[in-house]
Amino acid sequence: MFVILVYDVNEQKVSLINSICSKYLIWRQNSVFTGFITSSKLELLKEELREKIDIMEDHVMIFSFPSNVK
Repeated sequence: MFVILVYDVNEQKVSLINSICSKYLIWRQNSVFTGFITSSKLELLKEELREKIDIMEDHVMIFSFPSNVK
């Protein structure tokens, strides 16, 4: 599937979140990553992010699209 990930996190977490996202996706611009990823790797990415973000102050949005969409 193709994924677009956008985040807005506390300044002190930016490099940590970038590091996690870079393991799975391609950095496009500030706070935006995209790429093709399997559903199992997407779940790993989500779990890593859940462990690091504070849901009361950090925001992560992930948009996923089937790979066969043209």
